[in-house]
Amino acid sequence: MKFEHFAINVKQPNEMCDWYEKHLGLKVVKKMDHSPYMTFLADESGTIMLEIYNNSKAPILDFELQHPLVVHLAFVSDDPSRDKEKLLAAGAEEVSDDLLEDGSHLVMLKDPWGLAIQLCKRANPMLKPW
Repeated sequence: MKFEHFAINVKQPNEMCDWYEKHLGLKVVKKMDHSPYMTFLADESGTIMLEIYNNSKAPILDFELQHPLVVHLAFVSDDPSRDKEKLLAAGAEEVSDDLLEDGSHLVMLKDPWGLAIQLCKRANPMLKPW
């Protein structure tokens, strides 16, 4: 099987989608302009998506209260320091900035809604290039 998407139920789906599109380069693949405002955002490879929506049938996690290791979205970054500064200027908060023994650089942030975002520059990339 192939991974298609990861979905999250949030309070402000339209605002969150706009932020992810503008600041993380995700592209809208499909968007519903009425409740539950389901929006599918694809990464630049076009092979994986994030679905963001607001569905009253399910609870909304309080991401602010969640430790980043409970749930986070990880993005490949060629320059985590540069991308961190860009996202901080756009309203993200820094959680950690780690250089690992193997040479990997991992930055953990929280987006303006409290969802953790990790910027990864792996010494030995784990994904195939696209």
